[in-house]
Amino acid sequence: MIMISRLLVLIALLVLGSGLNQAAAQDSDPYQQLRDQMVTRQLMARGVSDARVLLALGKVPRHRFVPERLAAYAYADHALPIGSGQTISQPYIVAIMSEWAEVKPGDKVLEVGTGSGYQAAVLAELTDKVFTIDIRPELVEQAEKVLRSLSYSQIKAKSGDGYQGWPSEAPFDAILVTAAASRVPPALEAQLKEGGRLVIPLGPAGRAQTLYRYRKTQGKLVEEKTLAVIFVPLVESTGK
Repeated sequence: MIMISRLLVLIALLVLGSGLNQAAAQDSDPYQQLRDQMVTRQLMARGVSDARVLLALGKVPRHRFVPERLAAYAYADHALPIGSGQTISQPYIVAIMSEWAEVKPGDKVLEVGTGSGYQAAVLAELTDKVFTIDIRPELVEQAEKVLRSLSYSQIKAKSGDGYQGWPSEAPFDAILVTAAASRVPPALEAQLKEGGRLVIPLGPAGRAQTLYRYRKTQGKLVEEKTLAVIFVPLVESTGK
């Protein structure tokens, strides 16, 4: 009974989030129907249940974060290339990472690996304190341009070594790493608040990896969830 009630609430929220006048929404945004289908067929159908996360992915225009020639594929269930050897993660992975991060309004969140800027935009729908860093300045520049055009002024971005985090803005309630590291960077662990959540893929480049959700408990990271994934590698400024 509780599960049925929760699903009914989620469905109601999604209906409200996409607007009561669906025809008008389609006229103003021809991609809205694709976003709605993405949410129901890719996310809810695979167990994503956080209503705020579902609404965020149903709102953020993913097609704006991919090369124009790939816009028609923006809401498909797979990653897409964005240049500089990087990709935008498939919607399901973005949703899972956002859900696992348990972001609440007012939380301060760090994303390591800006990429296209899409994950940062989703996080900005969940809180007004989002910081994102990427070692590739050309990606940060492009992501900032798109984010500004969509009025995500609450996102602060910079180019730098993600392994070192963002010390001047620490501590963070949640940290999401969107590229695979060989280990949990000590700086990120140090910059996570007590009770904070770290979502990070770990494993060798080009091979099967594992997405972990850790929670900082009594000063140590405690593993809580895992999922098999494949990400591009997280690069240190030293090249390690």
